[in-house]
Amino acid sequence: MSLMDKLRGEFVDIIEWLDDSRDTIVWRFPRYQNEIKMGAKLVVRESQTAVFVNEGQIADAFPPGTYTLETRNMPILSTLKGWKYGFNSPFKAEVYFVNTRQFTDMKWGTQNPVILRDAEFGVVRVRAFGAYAARVVDASQLLRELVGTDPQFRTEEVQEYLRQLIVGRLGNALATAGVPLLDLAAHQDAIGRRLATVLTAELAEVGIAIPKFVIENVSVPPEVEQALDKRTSMGAVGDLGRYTQFQAANAMEAAAKNPGGEAGAGIGLGMGMAMGQQMSRAMAGGSGAPQPTPAQPTPAQPAAAEPPPLPTQTQWYVGVAGQRQGPYDLGGLAEQVGAGALGPDTLVWQAGMAQWQPAGQVPELASVLASVPPPLPPQ
Repeated sequence: MSLMDKLRGEFVDIIEWLDDSRDTIVWRFPRYQNEIKMGAKLVVRESQTAVFVNEGQIADAFPPGTYTLETRNMPILSTLKGWKYGFNSPFKAEVYFVNTRQFTDMKWGTQNPVILRDAEFGVVRVRAFGAYAARVVDASQLLRELVGTDPQFRTEEVQEYLRQLIVGRLGNALATAGVPLLDLAAHQDAIGRRLATVLTAELAEVGIAIPKFVIENVSVPPEVEQALDKRTSMGAVGDLGRYTQFQAANAMEAAAKNPGGEAGAGIGLGMGMAMGQQMSRAMAGGSGAPQPTPAQPTPAQPAAAEPPPLPTQTQWYVGVAGQRQGPYDLGGLAEQVGAGALGPDTLVWQAGMAQWQPAGQVPELASVLASVPPPLPPQ
């Protein structure tokens, strides 16, 4: 180092920061063993704030502009230095430039699902992700609470803290929004604005605000997505009876285009029969409304190995000479008629009759009484 370089480096007379990065929040001016000359120029550009720190204590803060450093525009530092009479000697102090622009490349997401209670689906696990913008609104508070003596404080050093804070507030925001799961997409903007307000209020103690919060997507587990897809499909189909008829008509048309194929003929025949049955049911109903489809088809009954038992014939009782005789079936009654023991005036009875009646007054016995020829005329 030459003598002129040494003399030139004794005092710092221009203090400024040209940011060549996109993720630096705080940058400390490199004043290694150099003193700041009283009357030096301080250049603070737009979206910057310059903070002077004296022996670990925050002194003066300067918004955007160009300043000539004098005791009159550094009242706190002058008091800490004990410059009561405007002494113009060089001084040593740490200068931090704080970037106050919006950092818009901040991402967030839920590593673990958030459990919600939905009125329609019950308890549901949801995941969400999105982006947000952060900016420094109180440079002094940020230095006190987060930066400390870090010479270069980047977004990556605070991003994880902000992500954890966002996820911690997301569940409460979704649960208290009173929005059904199926309507979350329509209310994502409103929920995002609400979260931005809540996070800004909570981060005020560290000097950070969240001017913009975006929820890009809220997703549910695969099994819930499948259930939603099935419900959507059913809603798109509409009337299941008409949909079945439409499918049958399409199958018949396809089978008609391939009349030589056995499979096509079989499908066409089956669909045609099904279509005919549906039309018959619709015509029988009279109103033309589609008949309800049974929940499960009735299984076909297996063929019986033996014939069923013969039907039981009605048993009759006959009153002859004050005595009850029987029971007789119709064949037995015919024999009694042939033997002369049963005639139109003979009392008969069967189960279900209130009392005994003459056989000629019972319609069921008319054929039995008529089977006997009348007596021969006298010669």
